[in-house]
Amino acid sequence: MSNSSTPSPRRVAIVGATGAVGREMVNVLHDRKFPVSELGLFASERSAGKVQETPYGAKTLQAFDAEVVKGYDVVLLAVSGDFAKAHAPALASAGALVIDNSSAFRYDDNIPLIVPEINAHAFQGGGRLIANPNCTTAIAVVALGPLHKAFGLKRVIVSTYQATSGAGAEGMAELEEQTRNQLEGRPVTNSVFRHPIPFNLIPQIDAFQDNGYTKEEMKVTWETRKILGIPDLPLSCTAVRIPTYRAHSEAITIETIQPVTPDAARAVLADAPGVKLVDDPANGVYPMPLTAASQYDVEVGRIRANLVFGDHGLDLFVCGDQLLKGAALNAVQIAELDL
Repeated sequence: MSNSSTPSPRRVAIVGATGAVGREMVNVLHDRKFPVSELGLFASERSAGKVQETPYGAKTLQAFDAEVVKGYDVVLLAVSGDFAKAHAPALASAGALVIDNSSAFRYDDNIPLIVPEINAHAFQGGGRLIANPNCTTAIAVVALGPLHKAFGLKRVIVSTYQATSGAGAEGMAELEEQTRNQLEGRPVTNSVFRHPIPFNLIPQIDAFQDNGYTKEEMKVTWETRKILGIPDLPLSCTAVRIPTYRAHSEAITIETIQPVTPDAARAVLADAPGVKLVDDPANGVYPMPLTAASQYDVEVGRIRANLVFGDHGLDLFVCGDQLLKGAALNAVQIAELDL
């Protein structure tokens, strides 16, 4: 945020306002006291005319109209990649700051991909269209960025434990409904996920690629490289869907260029913006979805020397709310860079 004590109010549009991320965007704008002079909520034709309760009062949903949305100062997109590709460039060309939550523009060299705690500098001169990273990546780089700055990253291995809300409100609903069916002896079916999710883990998120990784796993590699500015960083990810509501967890192993100790890493992370150090295993204190859910900060703990890489290696466990830091919060933080 700029040093100006009274930034000029902005007209803010949220496109995709009825979804899990869109609703969180409204809440985060209000909670962070973003200077909203007018809030426009846009959704599909079938939702138009319905009233949505918000911290700003009851708001009537509008059908998306590009000409209307062009009049807003800030446009937060919580829509599909195809929709974003069709509309985001024109909205940005009209002068709006457009922050897109889909994967449509993340890998475009000319469009910044930003996690403000890590690479806010990418905002300058980057045009009016900004990509918001994948939720898993955003959570990981909040911890990886400070460690890279202090010790240098040589290689990274990530295993994720991703909540059902990563698949939207429908994912959470399927977990709840099918868990109830399982416990009450009724048939358990699945439509959002490839397999039934209650009491199960599914080692597939998104489609498999030719190299055997899923697209979700490759997103973590591609986006971490771009955000950290390490285009050749060796990074391998295994992404797993688990039966929790919200907050993604990640076990991360790093090999560093400089020697590193757990205490040195804790000192770095304790001062890192957006990080909450939660690392007292003897007393059962470590990152968990239950404690990270609905929190802005990413929890980091279980910090220990890695037995494979010795004094150049660390293991850590991170947990962050993927609807917040992984989506809505990060998008609003990007908008704050323009105040």
